[in-house]
Amino acid sequence: MQPSKIPFSQSFLAKKKIILNQLSIPISEYDDLSPKGSIDVDIRELIDEINHLEGCVTTSSCSGRISVFLEGKKQDDWVRLGGQVGEGKDRGESSSRQYEAQVVENERGGGKTSAGVGGKGGGGRWLFVTHNAVDISQHEGAGGLQKLLGMEDQDGGQSHGGGKRFIHFKFEPMILHILTASLEQAQVILSAGLQAGFRESGAVNLTSSNREAPTPMVAVRSMGLALESLIGFHADGRQVCTVSEESLRTLLEISNDRFRVNRNRIARFRELLIQLSTIDARPMGRDGGKEWEDAEMRKERKRAEGLRRKEMMKNTSDDHVVDPEDVVSLEFFP
Repeated sequence: MQPSKIPFSQSFLAKKKIILNQLSIPISEYDDLSPKGSIDVDIRELIDEINHLEGCVTTSSCSGRISVFLEGKKQDDWVRLGGQVGEGKDRGESSSRQYEAQVVENERGGGKTSAGVGGKGGGGRWLFVTHNAVDISQHEGAGGLQKLLGMEDQDGGQSHGGGKRFIHFKFEPMILHILTASLEQAQVILSAGLQAGFRESGAVNLTSSNREAPTPMVAVRSMGLALESLIGFHADGRQVCTVSEESLRTLLEISNDRFRVNRNRIARFRELLIQLSTIDARPMGRDGGKEWEDAEMRKERKRAEGLRRKEMMKNTSDDHVVDPEDVVSLEFFP
């Protein structure tokens, strides 16, 4: 990526410096407000590569996860029981910086004091979180998956009537927020994300309210891979499972498959980002623009770029894993 003709804003440079200082802390000492408490190992190298690009810095990230979450008390119940502002916060992300962590949690509905739609806040908590595929074979036997996910059997005597706090099973693919120093850098990130299959990627802060250049925030994400199902409720201090072991197995098998698709998309994004960041690295002319090239030179350069892109896409294919976003119809089970 060539340096922008417009100097980077002081606010961008200050934020990047703070973030890089925080990331320089040894992994054994690093801590953030996510359930995991650190940056996901699977995307640590990707984070470092992005932060080495001029005009880019990551602000929050999650490599993808399976989670089971007990939603919090609804607002009326929380206030009645004495809940105070500021209690019950849980970021729910592997955020690379605490001061930016709220950005991602807002994406996924957290960071609230009392529970609203989505159920976070108000005493909600994680029962199970993993950033890797689950080895189902290690949890065979009666109630094995229920125990793994932090629940117990319903025993047939309890009802999930009004006012109950529900338990959600979720698979969420990678989500990555990148602060950029210019529209040019934002376009590179967006192009790589969209081409890699993160189809709901987008950007905000495209204009500036002062004389400094805008610093767009780019979100790289793919909602089509996400999966969510209600699998239980909270009653009398117990986390009660309301679906069968076979249903839990099916949810985990689907999520494991989507982990593979997600991992392949991350690899494509990484390769495309490197390619697009250097794709037009011709020498600069005297006037600060690109050095002139005739039609034949441009044709040959474009051909070489196309061949590199084709080879890269071939090498990072989904290894015959079906992409859930390409499936026309899906069956849903109770």
